[in-house]
Amino acid sequence: MLAELRQKAQVTIPREIIVKLGLSEGDKLDIFEKDGSICIMPVVVYPKKYLSELKEEIGDVKAKIASGEQPVFDSVDALFDKLEAE
Repeated sequence: MLAELRQKAQVTIPREIIVKLGLSEGDKLDIFEKDGSICIMPVVVYPKKYLSELKEEIGDVKAKIASGEQPVFDSVDALFDKLEAE
């Protein structure tokens, strides 16, 4: 597919790609150069507060795993077996 560089360095992404990737107006895109190619990658941006809370929660779970308080499963089937037994 060809696209044309327009005024103010704007490029229209073909509709087929927009639909295939499930993109919509307002989505964030990371644009970078790699080996002479222009790459465009959809990204999700989270607020710093959310990331801090998530990091703390992950730390809590890791501590519980290390202490044996949090069960660890080798497979999803093992997790479901445990849940069904309760």
